[in-house]
Amino acid sequence: MVSYTSSGELLANRGSILPPFERIPKPRRRTELGLLIFVWVIISALYVLVALGAKNHLPAHAVAFLAVLAVISFSLNLINRWLAPHANAMLVPLCVLLNGMGYIEIVRWNPHAAQAQALWTALGVILYGGTLLVVRRTRDLDRFRYIILLAAIVLMLAPLFPVIGLNVNGARLWVSFGGPLVFQPVEIAKILLVIFFASYFADKKELLSIPTARIGNRLVISPKPLIPVFGMWLFAMAILGMENDIGFAMLMFTLFIAMLWIATGRAFYLVIGLSLFALGGIFAFYFFGQVHQRVDIWLNPWAYAQGKGQQLVQSWYSLGSGGIGGSGLGAGQSGSIPYLTSDLIYVAIAEELGFMGSSILVTTYTLIVGAGFNIAQRARSEFARLCGAGLTVILGFQAFYILAGILRILPFTGITLPFVARGGSSLIANYILIALLSRISSETGPDWIEADTLRSEDATSVVARR
Repeated sequence: MVSYTSSGELLANRGSILPPFERIPKPRRRTELGLLIFVWVIISALYVLVALGAKNHLPAHAVAFLAVLAVISFSLNLINRWLAPHANAMLVPLCVLLNGMGYIEIVRWNPHAAQAQALWTALGVILYGGTLLVVRRTRDLDRFRYIILLAAIVLMLAPLFPVIGLNVNGARLWVSFGGPLVFQPVEIAKILLVIFFASYFADKKELLSIPTARIGNRLVISPKPLIPVFGMWLFAMAILGMENDIGFAMLMFTLFIAMLWIATGRAFYLVIGLSLFALGGIFAFYFFGQVHQRVDIWLNPWAYAQGKGQQLVQSWYSLGSGGIGGSGLGAGQSGSIPYLTSDLIYVAIAEELGFMGSSILVTTYTLIVGAGFNIAQRARSEFARLCGAGLTVILGFQAFYILAGILRILPFTGITLPFVARGGSSLIANYILIALLSRISSETGPDWIEADTLRSEDATSVVARR
């Protein structure tokens, strides 16, 4: 029999009892388990249907696939029960759904790469648990602000180092330590920069939002607190420019401005950010050949249909052939598109599942972003709030930029679609990102503690007024 602690006892003995919810049932984990079972059924059905549509027979390794999917799903649930018992129940199932949908398309078009993707997924799950095991409290990250910043700088510089740095398709983003092991360190660096920005902005929040400098008879916000972090941002932009990584440069710029606005609530920073973005875009257009080329393809793709624009033009034909309901699982014809399972995996999904199926993908990202901002809103400290918001911004805008590039809303950036596209670096980094969001969420405790605490505080204030 389970005994519950009353809200009065909880508040009276906060120092000695907390965390009392370690001894109570964990309804979020049961909800999460139910959602994972539902996702397991969906992914299993899609896997079988793709094989039937493409080869007209059941997949040869169906049982092994279903077993591995079950192990991965239930391992995540067990990890959360042990290390983050009160984390948001939606995050992990939604990410597993995206991961599973992407893996099915990778198996469909590149079976050899699917084996590597499966190994990266398993490693991502292990690092998910490792992150929760190491980061037991988010405030521990706040204490190592500058060590984390130094690690981010080293990771961003790593592709420029001789011997280990690799140049692939004009971008110097990868490092290799020999053999087939190739990694994109900027994927981890973006998470470390979120932690640094969150710590710095939380510490300087008042200086960044309250006018303290005087110009004539007017008080204005002092620019001094922004100088170090703005210099760090310029340094990051310079590094990404030297590496010819335009997509992540845009992502880091968006992160910086979004976190600054969330921390201060000042629309002034949004205006400055948009102005700098416009100036930076003009500068990049004239001085970076890759940016100039991608803008030209964006404005007039048909002029480059037999050259640099072939990838996008072919993808738009595939999107058109998918229509509303899709061509059917296993019946798509997108296999000739270059880098289909990495840059343009959304096209493969949209062709076979149509507008309706691709809308499910977009809706899933929307739900993850909504859950992330809800976690940030309920966080118990300013640092955790900003960190949760920054991690959500990174995930949401990464998905937005690649989808907007494919759909010709923005120039194509070539960054990966989180959890879906082929790529071990991105997959591992995103599992670490979700682990940090789960840690922030779990620290808020179960919903009933927050509700009882608020009711008790309201009752106390009423008694005080009487």
